[in-house]
Amino acid sequence: MTKKKILFVCLGNICRSPAAEGIMKKLVEEKDLHNLIEVDSAGTMGYHTGEGADPRMKRHAKNRGYDLTSIARRFDPKKDFLDFDYIVTMDN
Repeated sequence: MTKKKILFVCLGNICRSPAAEGIMKKLVEEKDLHNLIEVDSAGTMGYHTGEGADPRMKRHAKNRGYDLTSIARRFDPKKDFLDFDYIVTMDN
């Protein structure tokens, strides 16, 4: 079976999308699906590129058993539309 790649995208890639990435990564780990599912996140704006998740988001995620370790990056339409099978956009 071919590995499926999922990308979660929000505005700055420091709150919603890294939270979704962290939650999904934990689910993939718990179900031992590493060989079937790959997860990443990105932001539509690049002003947080290189930063970790917002400290408040990290704290709330940690309280729920999730570890947010991703580093913000900007969505790259030329690359990401080709690389990912599913792109999940996140808003209010």
